[in-house]
Amino acid sequence: MTALRRITPAERRARLARRHLLAPSARARTPEQVAEALIGLHATDPATVFLAAAARMHAPTVPAIEAALYDEPVPALARIRCMRRTMFVTPAGLAPTLRAATSRSAHRNRGDVVRRLRDAVGWDEARYAAAEQQALTALAEHGALTSAGLAAAVPALRQQIVTYPGKPYESRQRVCAHVIGVLAEEGRIRRARPAGSWTSAQFRWTLARPLPHLPAADSMTALARHYLAAYGPATAADLKWWTGWSLTNTRKAIAATGAEAVELDEGTGYLLPDDNHIPAPTNPWVALLPGLDSTPMGWRHRDWYLDGAHTKALFDRNGNIGPTIWADGRIVGAWAQHTDGHINHTLLTDPGQEARTAIEAETARLAAFLGGTRVTPAYRTPLERHLATTA
Repeated sequence: MTALRRITPAERRARLARRHLLAPSARARTPEQVAEALIGLHATDPATVFLAAAARMHAPTVPAIEAALYDEPVPALARIRCMRRTMFVTPAGLAPTLRAATSRSAHRNRGDVVRRLRDAVGWDEARYAAAEQQALTALAEHGALTSAGLAAAVPALRQQIVTYPGKPYESRQRVCAHVIGVLAEEGRIRRARPAGSWTSAQFRWTLARPLPHLPAADSMTALARHYLAAYGPATAADLKWWTGWSLTNTRKAIAATGAEAVELDEGTGYLLPDDNHIPAPTNPWVALLPGLDSTPMGWRHRDWYLDGAHTKALFDRNGNIGPTIWADGRIVGAWAQHTDGHINHTLLTDPGQEARTAIEAETARLAAFLGGTRVTPAYRTPLERHLATTA
């Protein structure tokens, strides 16, 4: 039996610098190039999209990123729910594949919402369909509306229901939120510019061109190929975790790509056939990445770029990573924006004088991008909270 080629952590880190546009020589010129390199930018926290793109661009500006997200008639980037039912900003051309490969059927989601509203407020399918059509009509008339604006325009959407009754996290929600969720899931509406600044999560909604329906199996193979091109070598467990697929579907998708098996520290990994070569070394580099960045959230197994002793400080209880400092392919520290506005950081290991000097330069670069904007991560970690409040 032929032994598998072993790929060392150092070789994996060399790939990371170029593929994820982290080395200065690899940085992109447009937000679209960043999203394409990473397949998508985590978008649960709106600020992550801008900070993740800025970290990887030669000359990032907020207007350039906003243009890619919101310019009409069809933005270059699409904000959709896909991997693990998480919000991502992806290249518009890739959005149909991601939706087909990762989303449960829109019909099933619609049925769940109709049943929920029937049990909560007595709506039947006819009343739901009428309210939905009124919502679409209001958007056609107004162009773009926030959720509150849509509820104001359509009285039926103001009705409230109790979610998770009897639970500690019980809350009241407008029917509007559930109708919007289904319409967005089906691709009939999309998020437009937020009501506030680029850090705001209060989006306006507007009509959208529905995404074409693609075969699920073919789309899963395509997504597995994109993932291995961007994140390979990776294990089946990595891809399963990243996509939210079953292990059976993950293995089928990997096999359909024709990927070749290689040996990693954590077990068998996979590379695309045209990718099984030793990358050239890169010059030393550093990067300041935001919370929920796609790079550290790209693998289940992280020992090759993260000391396990630092996990508790860098992640919250749900596995969401905070802002991190990278040097030559490893996480070496963390950063946060202090309450007075400046960028505060700490090192968890000494990367050397050259890297420390580069970190100071990247910190200044980030501060210049932020200008006077204050950013607080949506998911806060112990170390980020400490840095945000400690001199």
